[in-house]
Amino acid sequence: MSTIARLCLLFAFPLLLSNSENAQQDFQGKAYYFSKSTMDLGSWGARMSEAQKKQVKARLKNRLEKTYVLTFDTAVSLFIEEEKVDAISGATDSWGSNFARGKQYKNVVDNQLVQAQEFYGKRFLVKDELQAIEWKMGTETKQIGAYTCFRATAVLPSTELSWYNFNWSDLRSSTASSTTEDEIKLTSIEAWYTLQIPVKHGPAEFWGLPGLILEVSAGNTTILCSEIVMNPKERKEIVAPDKGKIINKIDYRATIVGKMMEMRNNRGRRRRG
Repeated sequence: MSTIARLCLLFAFPLLLSNSENAQQDFQGKAYYFSKSTMDLGSWGARMSEAQKKQVKARLKNRLEKTYVLTFDTAVSLFIEEEKVDAISGATDSWGSNFARGKQYKNVVDNQLVQAQEFYGKRFLVKDELQAIEWKMGTETKQIGAYTCFRATAVLPSTELSWYNFNWSDLRSSTASSTTEDEIKLTSIEAWYTLQIPVKHGPAEFWGLPGLILEVSAGNTTILCSEIVMNPKERKEIVAPDKGKIINKIDYRATIVGKMMEMRNNRGRRRRG
């Protein structure tokens, strides 16, 4: 090889590296998801007619069926729930919005979670580490749209998947004298990811696989990707939410439970008065 050719390669190599780095920085994708949850009416439902059950499920449709958008690049992502109007009342679900997941920012390089939450008119900015997930990789595959997906499974404490949510049973557990490891509820997770999009992102709390998660089932909820747009023409910078009182997940959870306990006690005093 001539000296001139060697010099050309020497100067071209850093240029190729620079172009590769720019391509990674410029890369962006959008994944659209929808979720469906089943509802167990329990003993209360056993006393209801089929027509009543249908009416209840219609009322709660906005909570049982949701749509989301995940915007991502190689390092960060922003997961947003699309707001829906109640088909029956024509209004948004104000009660449910207090316990809905807010804008969720994940940085898989820095292991960082930033999530905006609004609770009864107060804004919070939840900052914490990403929930560690010990995935077990399987060999099973299936096709989701144009993508070949591989199966992975994991088990997590149920509260790690719904720390921003609330159930009245939370008050009973919070007032219990002690909690043993045997009492910790666990949720089994099944995820399907594609190596065709080699990023560690996924919807909701799920992340950490060697490809984008297109489908995930946890408890009574399944989240499924319906559309993927790679390198959209209109790109927006992926930035973390920045408004609200800074708090971590454990303290935010305690804030919710404390407020709901206060509301319950106030109702009790009014009834006795």
